[in-house]
Amino acid sequence: MATQRIRNYVQTNILHVDRAAQEQEKRILRKIAHDTIDDTFFEEDPSVAEWFRDLVPTVSGVADYFHNLFPSASWIRRYNLHWLLGDAIAGVTVGLVVVPQAMAYASLARLSPAYGLYTTFTGACLYWIFGTSKDIVIGATAVGSLLIGQVVSKIEEERPGVYNAQEIAHAICFLCGLVLLLLGFLRLGWIIEFIPYPPINAFVTAASITIISTQLPTCLGIKGINTREAPYQVYINTLKALPDAQLDAAIGVSSIVLLFTIQNFCSKMEIRQPTKKRMWGMISSLRLTFTVLLYTFISWLVHRTISEGHEKFRIVGHIEKGFSHASVPVMNTELFGLVAKELPAIIIILIVEHIAIAKNFGRQYGYTVIPSQEILAQGFANLLSPFVGGYVCTGSFGASAVLTKAGVKTPLAGLFSAMVLVLALYALTAVFYFIPNAALAGLIIHATWNLVTPPYKLYKFWQYSPFEFVIWVIGVVLAIFTDLETSIYVGIALSFALLLIRMARTQGTSQGQARVTRMVRHCEKPTTTVERPLPKPSNSPITPEQPMRSVFLPTHSRNAHNPRIKIEPVHAGVFIYRFAESFNYINQAHHVDYLLSHIYAHTRRTVDDDGIPMKDRLWSDAPPPTRKTDDDAAQKPVLRAVVLDFSTVNVIDVTSVQGLIDMRVTLDRYAAPNEVEWHFAGVMNRWTRRALATAGFGRPSVRDAAAPAGWCPAYTMSTSSSNEGEEKRVRDSERMAFVEREASEKSSAELHPDEAGIVTTADTKRQMDAVYGVDRPFFHVDLTDAVDAAVRDAQRCEELEAARRTEHVDLAFHGEV
Repeated sequence: MATQRIRNYVQTNILHVDRAAQEQEKRILRKIAHDTIDDTFFEEDPSVAEWFRDLVPTVSGVADYFHNLFPSASWIRRYNLHWLLGDAIAGVTVGLVVVPQAMAYASLARLSPAYGLYTTFTGACLYWIFGTSKDIVIGATAVGSLLIGQVVSKIEEERPGVYNAQEIAHAICFLCGLVLLLLGFLRLGWIIEFIPYPPINAFVTAASITIISTQLPTCLGIKGINTREAPYQVYINTLKALPDAQLDAAIGVSSIVLLFTIQNFCSKMEIRQPTKKRMWGMISSLRLTFTVLLYTFISWLVHRTISEGHEKFRIVGHIEKGFSHASVPVMNTELFGLVAKELPAIIIILIVEHIAIAKNFGRQYGYTVIPSQEILAQGFANLLSPFVGGYVCTGSFGASAVLTKAGVKTPLAGLFSAMVLVLALYALTAVFYFIPNAALAGLIIHATWNLVTPPYKLYKFWQYSPFEFVIWVIGVVLAIFTDLETSIYVGIALSFALLLIRMARTQGTSQGQARVTRMVRHCEKPTTTVERPLPKPSNSPITPEQPMRSVFLPTHSRNAHNPRIKIEPVHAGVFIYRFAESFNYINQAHHVDYLLSHIYAHTRRTVDDDGIPMKDRLWSDAPPPTRKTDDDAAQKPVLRAVVLDFSTVNVIDVTSVQGLIDMRVTLDRYAAPNEVEWHFAGVMNRWTRRALATAGFGRPSVRDAAAPAGWCPAYTMSTSSSNEGEEKRVRDSERMAFVEREASEKSSAELHPDEAGIVTTADTKRQMDAVYGVDRPFFHVDLTDAVDAAVRDAQRCEELEAARRTEHVDLAFHGEV
């Protein structure tokens, strides 16, 4: 008893919760529902304890978590000879493609060509264990290599001679692997959805332009160009130094022309010979390997008799055989601190590039890609890459496209690519010695040119969203004139700002009613002849498919509907408002201001003169209406009800609830002595229903142990389940126990079974049950039910007012008589 008294004291005097009034209100609503529909279902509000219980993992959930960490376990047991043959062909083909690519991309990272092979080897070996896409190839990429090269250059300038390029690249890769593993194990792949597409696309385009600027001097054999400067400056300096171009230019330019020629020729042949499309696609995919081999052979012919140091053009030179740089990366806290500030941009690009490629192939071939698992696969590949000498790796679009065209069957194809890389590292290093640097630069320029967004896609961006197109342009311009990090950060920041502005200024709409039907043209049934002609329209008139029904459309004309459609208010004094998006603290003031101004413009006060003297009024209150304004206001209705369409609202916060409370107080004062009804449509979230109910919404105000005279109880019903009788008996027994318990605790308030809506007859059965709790009759299933209830109550109030006016006139008449 002492505990009960303490609890009652805290609730009443500290929390200001009047339990007695709440129970009285529930009894009245329960009795009304019982008398109306013979149902007393009350909603059970969610609790914080329930929320925490849902977070506790179950045994099956933990087992599924560990099982999902290794998706290869679900298909490796079904591996067969047919899959093996397809994977072997695809893996070897991709291996031949990625060898020259990886060697070329390593130069972007300020490393020797062998490091590109180390990087691609790690991804090829590990991805099949953790990955969920059969079509993706993890390895060295142009954008990732460029980012590493920029960080290497920056740290070498800050700490000259302290750390070499390999140590810096390995430190970045190791930290990236740790972060990616953390994101993968915590299943936080959904975070990447916060990064919009336009700034990422702008970054890739800008990175391609930057990569081309860094490779152009090498392609032309021009020395003395500082490629670490802003791209626009590199292009200007390269153009100024064109007279200094060397023999390398012949190799670089001709390799670019050859690559584009093969690509365009194969593309045209795929169209002309669709039966041989796969063959031409394979030839196009191997153009990089063919070009590198061709110019390597030319270089060997030129330099086979020339001693080292007297080359006619620059070549790759000596490459260590095997994994000669495999070692434990340097674990230096100072180095980790230097590279940590560069990690966000690198990690964002690694994840976005990889997930975009994987999802693209998943949609194309009909399988599901799990972002968190892909990030986990990336994490393992990047964590182990520095131990074999590699740097950061991610999905490569070009290599993945080759893998798909080669007919890959499972992710295991990566192992065959790894075998080709091992063969290259141990058997072909002598051949790599003669590869011209200009040919590798031409290969990079050709590969990255395809990453530049073409004009037709930019035009689509403009059509989709002009503001995001502007963000794209800003991102590219910043990258060209400053650096890539500024581009990605500013692009994401502008996208977030645009999102917040759209949320804060989202425009809800006041809704009106239109009568519609479906008009269907009757067509003859198709014939069963061999020719099967198309059905022809019959000469019968077009008739409505169904009777007229009401729909709710925005009242203003600037909308998608036909402006000639007649849209009328559902009822005088009843207003419908639909939230276009969420309703939260960012936009609640905007919605409230719009709704209040709209209501004030289309209604009048219930009482023209509230009797408050001018000297006692607030300076912001409007003065009493004059005779002229009286005539204008007389044409307007009084406010009866507000219907809020919450179908687009999921959760609400304290600020938005307080905004509704303040608006209710304002409108109650405006409509006094009448009360404004608040109806909500489509409130599905239990926490939102709880918040609104706690604020006093969802039910009529009950005073003096009676429901308002203007309320016509209406409930949405649905068919009961097959064992409804047993369920009802259980519910009634629970309610009876509740009533008895409350009666024993409250001596001053006697609860009776009939007041609680208890039906004690065991064989009583209903065919219908209330969809939602009868204690919240103003929370409706949809907008149609909400409007119906609001209009019904408004008509009821008008009838009562008319009856009172008639009674008043009669009394006045009899008094005069």
